[in-house]
Amino acid sequence: MAEKFDVVVIGSGPGGYAAAIRCAQRGALVAVVEKGFIGGTCLNCGCIPSKALLASAHTLLSVKHAAMMGVDVTSATANWPKMQARKDAIVAGFRKGLTGLIQGHKAKILQGVAIVTAPNKVKIETDNSPIQIQADKIILATGSEPIELSAVPFDGQTIISSKEALELPQIPSSMVIVGGGVIGCELACVYAAAGTKVTIVEALSQLIPMEDEWVGRLIEREFKKLGIDALTSTKVDSVEKTAGPAKVALESGQTIEVEKVLVSVGRRPVVDKETVEALNLKMSDSAIAVNEKMATNVPGVYAIGDAVGTTFLAHGAFAEAEVAAVNATGGDKRIADYSLIPRAVYTFPEIASVGKTEDACKNEGLEISVGRSFFKANGRSVAHNETVGQIRVVRDNSTTKIVGVTMVGAMVTELIAAARALIGTSKEITEISFPHPTVSEVLKEAAEDAFGLSLHNPPKP
Repeated sequence: MAEKFDVVVIGSGPGGYAAAIRCAQRGALVAVVEKGFIGGTCLNCGCIPSKALLASAHTLLSVKHAAMMGVDVTSATANWPKMQARKDAIVAGFRKGLTGLIQGHKAKILQGVAIVTAPNKVKIETDNSPIQIQADKIILATGSEPIELSAVPFDGQTIISSKEALELPQIPSSMVIVGGGVIGCELACVYAAAGTKVTIVEALSQLIPMEDEWVGRLIEREFKKLGIDALTSTKVDSVEKTAGPAKVALESGQTIEVEKVLVSVGRRPVVDKETVEALNLKMSDSAIAVNEKMATNVPGVYAIGDAVGTTFLAHGAFAEAEVAAVNATGGDKRIADYSLIPRAVYTFPEIASVGKTEDACKNEGLEISVGRSFFKANGRSVAHNETVGQIRVVRDNSTTKIVGVTMVGAMVTELIAAARALIGTSKEITEISFPHPTVSEVLKEAAEDAFGLSLHNPPKP
């Protein structure tokens, strides 16, 4: 007889494991089915390994600039094998910890490829014979994969995805990165710091195109200091692989010879075709269509994370997991709200934002006031020699409420959660005491400036 569970979660990435644990905490008997490593893409070949390499790269750059801080260092070079070993150890440690965490909540981990054959039946293909299990509710958290360009197909050696880029055994002498979004720009920072000659080719008019134009301009300027060339409004025609360097042909007629070509033009949901057909799942292009309760068109079946193609963010998946888990275990009232999910890019310098951008406000026809504050005027930032960047706070003049915050600067990804609390408020921030000197004062200054109350910015005309 097939083993029966209250909830079966397919996929153990951020959305999957969070949903499984929350369901278990709410008293459900839970199984998690994972075809690969526990933790999914984020832990194993995404968020965590990339941040580990970025941390090593940041340390390398800091040491190279030590003389500016009055510290003499004879030399600083990248020990790539040690950087990779450190990254792998971090990933392995978190994977072990996450496995124990899931099991500690009495959720059962089943290894294999899950196929939903009916609304309450799951077949798991294993190395041995298939396993059949039953579930009252099913949560699909099957993740995503890198988008492949037909003109530049992956070969895993010369033309690589972000997965291979995180595992290269040696530092390449040169690299073209096709795509100037989050993943492409983060990996550009890693490899440029390590000594690779990096060129980013972006089809749109700016790097990080989901943010305001000023963000793209600032990042492109800082990338030049790292030796990164950015070719915006440019497309790749083809890549010719030879015995020597690959030849990247651009639409402009220019050809760039490089050792590696990283294609990083986004990710697409991964949804099992047999599951879609068996359930007659409603789809939205390649993503699973869900309502605000993260429910699919099939009663008792929910979907979250990259599989639904909403945020493609780990913390976005966490938020969706919370909604799906509560609704799958008797709540049926939780809804997803994407308006306050922050965006974070771990480049040098970092980018973080929440709410509406200035461009989005203008497109909506909103009359806005924009408060600005600069890290170069902040005592702590100057002391740490991290003066690049600014914070902008956007206020809707018709409601006097703050509707968006965008930051570019060192460690702004750590500030954005505090900025989130400003969204939707019209309360002046002057009465809140920020410790001095701290980098957080830049946020206060920008928020005050949105109301014309900044103490340190010159008066507005």
